Formats: sequence, structure tokens, C-alpha cells
Amino acid sequence: MSQGGLFAPEPLVIVDDDHGRFAYEPGVISPSLAEAWFATLLAEVPWQAKRREMYGRDVDVPRLVQHYALDDPALPPVLRDAGREVVAATGTPFTSVGLNLYRDGRDSVAPHNDHIEELAEGAPITLLSLGATRTMTLRERESPKRKFDVKLESGSLLAMSYATQFHWDHGIPKARGEVGPRISLAFRVKGSQAPIRR
Repeated sequence: MSQGGLFAPEPLVIVDDDHGRFAYEPGVISPSLAEAWFATLLAEVPWQAKRREMYGRDVDVPRLVQHYALDDPALPPVLRDAGREVVAATGTPFTSVGLNLYRDGRDSVAPHNDHIEELAEGAPITLLSLGATRTMTLRERESPKRKFDVKLESGSLLAMSYATQFHWDHGIPKARGEVGPRISLAFRVKGSQAPIRR
């Protein structure tokens, strides 16, 4: 799908209807700052390997993860800066950030929706991408079952409205060939704190 130029003046709205809103905005974070944030997070975050049950057996989660509350006094300064930029760009007072490290093209996340019970009702989710470009798949569950593949560039934001979690799955499929590492920062409003709407 066409995504517009790097300096598109407005976010690219992929979907905006009763089933929710996806909007992609490249170049929100400058290339030099995105590169610096990526290098710092890659080196300094205590990344965790997880296991989960699938088909009756425990398997490795194919990526590394970490999570922080944005009001944690021990929050790494880079994440405090990133959170400030994302809040300013979206107008939403996010309270937490989940990090995923995709080390290469073999790392992935299966199509899924977020745990809606953990989110403030009506609150959007915004993803900040750093590092290598990876494709995110968006798949509608009900008719007309639309499908989109969105290339998430470093420094870009993908905003997903609360409603999308009821009607769409999103995921990062495995990639062929040489693919560099990517870090995804997923900003959320946890609990009962209501989002600011713009």
C-alpha cells in the first residue's frame, strides 16, 4: 500500500470507521535521534526472554521483551524522552510502555489483539518503531475482512484506536533475507485513566 513520503504533512489514515482507526505517521522522530535511542535501548535495557504454552508445550517467545510504567522513578531516561515525544505528538497521557526487540527476521509476533481488560476504556495504543523497517500486518476479523501490510520505518508512529482491538488483529510476520534488529515501543494507558481526545 502507498504510505506517502517521509515528510508527509499529515498521518496516513489507513482505516477510520466503526471498526476503528489506524493512522501511520513516518518521520515523527528524526533519523539521528531514532538511531541514538535505538542504540541506547539495545545496549542498556535488561531484555527478557519469555516462554509460553502453545499447542500443549512450552515454546520460546520469538523476540525479547521488557515493560515499564512511565511514572517509575527508575525509568530509563531514553524512555522518558520517548514517552514525552509520543504524548506530545498524540495528545494521549500514556502511562506504560512495552518494549519488543526483534533481533532479526526470525523474530516475530503472531496476529493478535491487545488485552483489552488491561487498558483504560477508549484509550488508543501507539507504536513507536526504532531500527530496521519491518512489516506489520493488519487483518480484519469480520466482513469485509480487509488486509493491510504497513512498513514501519524507524522514527514512525502507528496509532491504533481502542475499537481496533475488537475488530482487527495485528502482527509482525517473520521476514526473509538479511533483516537488522528493530525495537518497538508500545505506549498504552493502563487501568481507569481516561485518554485525552483531540
